[in-house]
Amino acid sequence: MEILFTSVRSFQDKDLRLMGQTSVWMFPIYGMAACIGDVYPHIAKWPVVCRGGLYSIGILTGEYVSGSILKKLNICPWDYSDAKYNVAGIIRIDFFPVWMAAGLVFERILCGQGTQTARQ
Repeated sequence: MEILFTSVRSFQDKDLRLMGQTSVWMFPIYGMAACIGDVYPHIAKWPVVCRGGLYSIGILTGEYVSGSILKKLNICPWDYSDAKYNVAGIIRIDFFPVWMAAGLVFERILCGQGTQTARQ
């Protein structure tokens, strides 16, 4: 997912190689999305926007905590310091809707029925 997201920059620069990048540190961080599978049964009846909001808050919290640790170790692979809505250069508040959508995609993948079950 991150490689696809970061390759957009190559496309914007008209580099059709669409080079994306990531770090091995990201695998356990993105792996935390598996928690959505444990949370979903408790919130399945919530409206989609509320579930997505909760996922976004959880993802931003995980990103902040892991980023803070990696930053202290001087090995954080990202730096949002130049972004307008950054917090300590570690998270971007303007990514809230992106993480909301990502959480709902993870829900769909991890829980099979995803949003269909919530509507029943």
